[in-house]
Amino acid sequence: MVLGLIAALLSGCHQAEEKVEEAPKYEATTPFREDVFINKEYVCQIHAIRHIEVRALERGYLTNIFVDEGQLVHMGQPMFKIMPNIYQAELLKAKAEQSTMNIEYQNTKGLADQNIVSANELALAKARLEKAEAEVKLAETHLGFTDVNAPFDGIMDHLFVRNGSLLEEGALLTTLSDISKLWVYFNVPESEYLDYKTHKNDDENRNKVKLKMANGQIFNQPGVIETIEADFDNTAGNIEFRATFPNPDKLLRHGETGTIIMLKPYKHALLIPQKTTFEVMDKVFVYIVGEEGKLEQRMIKIEAEIPHYFLIKEGINDGEKILLEGLRKVHAGQKVETFLHTPEEVRSELKLYTE
Repeated sequence: MVLGLIAALLSGCHQAEEKVEEAPKYEATTPFREDVFINKEYVCQIHAIRHIEVRALERGYLTNIFVDEGQLVHMGQPMFKIMPNIYQAELLKAKAEQSTMNIEYQNTKGLADQNIVSANELALAKARLEKAEAEVKLAETHLGFTDVNAPFDGIMDHLFVRNGSLLEEGALLTTLSDISKLWVYFNVPESEYLDYKTHKNDDENRNKVKLKMANGQIFNQPGVIETIEADFDNTAGNIEFRATFPNPDKLLRHGETGTIIMLKPYKHALLIPQKTTFEVMDKVFVYIVGEEGKLEQRMIKIEAEIPHYFLIKEGINDGEKILLEGLRKVHAGQKVETFLHTPEEVRSELKLYTE
């Protein structure tokens, strides 16, 4: 009886020793460094490089509309005609007055040459002629205002008037957009603005951007950041950038929206696989495998992410060993054995899994 009890105790101790010796074995890896480019996206507004209101320059009845909504018009092309009758009459009157003053001047000049009238008389006659000539030019200008021509090549918008409308001076006729190039505006947070300005000269492609259209496709023309507004929006903490895009096919129009894609470089960034992390109360952690295989639960801060990887801002050092699997099976302070995979092996496995 006693011998049986002793044997059972020895057997129990032996099993306990076996459990202690059998430490679980998990896969691990190490962080690595690499130059990475991250796509940063910003909601944007698309504007024509020129977008103007076309207005009547004179009062009168609209007699002709030579264009239609949505039409491409060319510089100098007639668009509207305002009833010119009054201005034609004024021009005829001015020309008649000019002829009268010219005759008077010629007569006065002949008398002055014979010393019959004074030089002052000739000067007054000349002044009256010049005034009449100026009145002709003014009447021609007013008459010219009755023809509204396209100031540049562009796309017409809505017609705000119809034939027969009585127009006041300055009445809105339509709007015209030059969409040969586009100005695309987007807001950038202060921290990213500072980063852009600090590293702008580090990479010649830093000021190049892409445009994702409303249908999710990438616009087929590259853009260039040309200007940054002077002041920050204190309420939102943003500043406005402007990029210019060529639009040779006239695909995009004034007023559209989209998304600007700007590449942000991270030189010599520290990366770890996303699968090595876990979250607790909105904080991100990893298990660091320390000396003798003891696990340390450590909080990390993430700078950015790319497919399958996180860029680490702080929390992990080069060369440290991080647990790659079994994150839900272990706990801080536990001792484990690890099989170490190189970053290249992990990357190949992730690529194979993706494919």
